[in-house]
Amino acid sequence: MDWVEMFFQGWEGIVRTLVVGFLAYLCLVCFLRISGKRTLAKLNAFDLVVTVALGSILSSILLQQNVPLAEGITALALLIGLQYLVTATSVRWEDFARGVRSSPSLLVRKGEFCKDSMRRERVTEREVLSAIRASGGSGVDAAAAVVLESDGTISVIQADGKSQENQSEPLTGT
Repeated sequence: MDWVEMFFQGWEGIVRTLVVGFLAYLCLVCFLRISGKRTLAKLNAFDLVVTVALGSILSSILLQQNVPLAEGITALALLIGLQYLVTATSVRWEDFARGVRSSPSLLVRKGEFCKDSMRRERVTEREVLSAIRASGGSGVDAAAAVVLESDGTISVIQADGKSQENQSEPLTGT
């Protein structure tokens, strides 16, 4: 491959990307409007995976010429349909919901670390203290509770009763 081909391989690929990208985006927006806000909510790890997978499918449709638009749209519809089915089933059957969703975990209670819960969730004291500081607290004794939410974010309830969610990146099991 020469230097020119590395940057430009002809107008056909660019036109395909524009046309297919516009149509795929239009279909994705329509599917998301039909399926509702819950489809892109990041309420738990399962939701995050679906959101990332939708982005991956869209990028494959746009950039891989061997993925026809019809197949890409089918993949988007399938993923959104499965997400809708799982969330609708979760609302109706609590046992199913427990199987696909994680529960929040208490990491600090009344200014004391919950060591067993922290070990089970693989969260360090440093990470908890960082979340407390990010929410305006000065130390573990300033927190009435610290909760690892099901979406991986850490919520801090200050000893004065104020609740704040750590707006930093969710924990990913590190």
